[in-house]
Amino acid sequence: MFKKILIANRGEIAVRVAKSAHRLGIKTVGVYSEADKFAQHPKVMDQAFMVGPAAAAESYLKVPHLLEVAKYTKAKAIHPG
Repeated sequence: MFKKILIANRGEIAVRVAKSAHRLGIKTVGVYSEADKFAQHPKVMDQAFMVGPAAAAESYLKVPHLLEVAKYTKAKAIHPG
């Protein structure tokens, strides 16, 4: 089983996935946009990284940015948004 997952989502879905991962003993990596820097989902992650501006097309949906974060943190799985 992998030990770290990148959660490429935001809001309540990301929070629920993170809580489930934590119950399984899996570390979490979250991503957030500039607009979501004070949102709940980055706070519940073990690590969180800003991936771009407010527009989802420029942050959450930028696959190269997500892959860069996954490689940097050594996350072995990605939960898609």
